[in-house]
Amino acid sequence: MIKVGIITASDKGSQGEREDLSGQLLGKLVKEIDGEVIEYAILPDDQELLAEKMISWVDGLKLDLILTTGGTGFSIRDVTPEATLRVADRLVPGIGEVMRAESLKITPKAMLSRAIAVIRKRTLIINMPGSPKAVAECWNAIVRALPHGLQILKGEASECATISEK
Repeated sequence: MIKVGIITASDKGSQGEREDLSGQLLGKLVKEIDGEVIEYAILPDDQELLAEKMISWVDGLKLDLILTTGGTGFSIRDVTPEATLRVADRLVPGIGEVMRAESLKITPKAMLSRAIAVIRKRTLIINMPGSPKAVAECWNAIVRALPHGLQILKGEASECATISEK
């Protein structure tokens, strides 16, 4: 089982003014990789609060995967990538790159995404877009590689060359 946390960054969502469809969708999608949502939070677009929650979940709960949704655009309030960078030990640029590359096949607006992925200790943190449609598209772009990457991170696998390509 993969222990998962989901953070939705949304001012309106955190005030109960908007239903969190993207966070709910991620909760369903992680089942494809034997993921179980251990923690879930809707937070305002606040860099400090987002970073504190990520640190708490990694350092305290030792989650395997944290998925964020929202806050990756150009708005002045979109600070999820900055919060994620604050907690990072190492960058994982390929994940953001492949999400943008696949999304560009659907819309040129994908190049405006600032989503990133990082590792803190033994936890992978991935920024996802805010809309359910974009979340599904980005998830489909990365899902095949996630289990193996998480196994390596947890010390349960070591050979990248043995992953089967479909």
